[in-house]
Amino acid sequence: IYNKLRATFRTRRTISIPWRQQQLLQVARMVQDNKDLFAQALYNDVGKPAMEAYSYEISPILERVMITATNLPEWAKPEHKTDLFDHNQKAWSPKVYFSPKGVVLVIVPWNFPLILSMQPLIAAISAGCCCAIKVSEIAPYTGHLLADLVPKYLDTEAYQVILGAVPETTKILELKWDHIFYTGHGHVGRIVSAAAAKHLTPLTLELGGKSPVILDPSYDLDVAAKRIMYGKVTNCGQICVAPDYLIVPTNGNHDILTKVVEALRRAHASFFSDASPLESTSYARIVSKNHFERLNSLLTRTNGTIVLGGKVDVDRLKIEPTIATGIQPDDALMEGELFGPILPVIEVGTFEDACELVSQGDHPLVLYAFTQNEDTKILIRDGTTSGNLVYNDTFIQLAVAELPFGGVGESGHGRQAGRYGFESFSYLRSSIDMPLELEALLTARYPPYTPEHLELLNPNINIKIPQCSPTLGILEG
Repeated sequence: IYNKLRATFRTRRTISIPWRQQQLLQVARMVQDNKDLFAQALYNDVGKPAMEAYSYEISPILERVMITATNLPEWAKPEHKTDLFDHNQKAWSPKVYFSPKGVVLVIVPWNFPLILSMQPLIAAISAGCCCAIKVSEIAPYTGHLLADLVPKYLDTEAYQVILGAVPETTKILELKWDHIFYTGHGHVGRIVSAAAAKHLTPLTLELGGKSPVILDPSYDLDVAAKRIMYGKVTNCGQICVAPDYLIVPTNGNHDILTKVVEALRRAHASFFSDASPLESTSYARIVSKNHFERLNSLLTRTNGTIVLGGKVDVDRLKIEPTIATGIQPDDALMEGELFGPILPVIEVGTFEDACELVSQGDHPLVLYAFTQNEDTKILIRDGTTSGNLVYNDTFIQLAVAELPFGGVGESGHGRQAGRYGFESFSYLRSSIDMPLELEALLTARYPPYTPEHLELLNPNINIKIPQCSPTLGILEG
């Protein structure tokens, strides 16, 4: 597979913009023609409700293909550099090209196995790369369906799906790829990074982490509770951007926490008014026995108080949406990313305390903050670090294809979605075209050097450096 992709890229046929557009639209046709098969595969893999399959996997792929195919000619257009410090350099025709990195590898997680395979593929196609997609063995139905359908719609000499588990992935990582795009856990991300380092291969890492929610008690608590619970119960909390824990600044007023819990209970009741979570067709399951046992163990180890949910169904790998209060930063529920339907609630004094708590941990993929106060928004923005920042909702940032998505620090690096994905699989190739007729102006650079040559540099060396204030910036004059 690798050698075939490498040989195809050497032919340079993936460079053509119309060819890329045609392959992109084939991705859309594949998903559209087989949408019901994909929805069923997603249900078989993780118990994903049809509404979630169509809303968060199938529909976004079609949207992103259309955005990318339509805008690709503009994105890929060479950039002519005209706003130059030295205006004489315009005659050199300086340009920047977006060139494909080459043969790339995408390693797909199990939680969103369709869109998290297709979105990087869309980016790779748009950049003109050849691509191997290593699907997750933990989501076998979706993986095998992709392995069956991709050859029927896309150029098999340029795009391949790879099945297998850890041994196959380990072997694949020994090869010299031109870019690796990995989505998953930080532990495996380090393994991927180490393998890539042997070949100096650039990476995009989407790693997740503990994404906090800071809740201003003056915000509409019922609205906040619905939006927080929505982010927590979607895909049974198995999302890299799921709200991981809730921070409530109460200034010592413990009644506030009681009101927050009551609002969360009302939201929970409205979501599952037709059936309990363990019976509801609107609620997914935990992907595997190992993941179920990990989450169940956390529920038994926590020193917090479970105030909502907590019931489990071992046979069907289901866990109720669960709220736990009285959580301390060293609690079992705060050890790592939960990746499940459990929401620890931590009470702090002030918003400054909330920001300090967030900053004590690894940088999260996203920080959610519910507040209408603009000063509080600025305090949270400037007092924390996160890959993305969302005010007054959860999960919704993924809907905006024109925004860059990605982490910082432990939550990953690199960006994807739309143009940012195109740029991730491209490299900037600059060019100069020096006119022959400018030779007379270049003679001073050639040896032998003389004092007169050195004098020609005086205007560049003796430039006036302006004064700059640390509060006002560069001062005139």
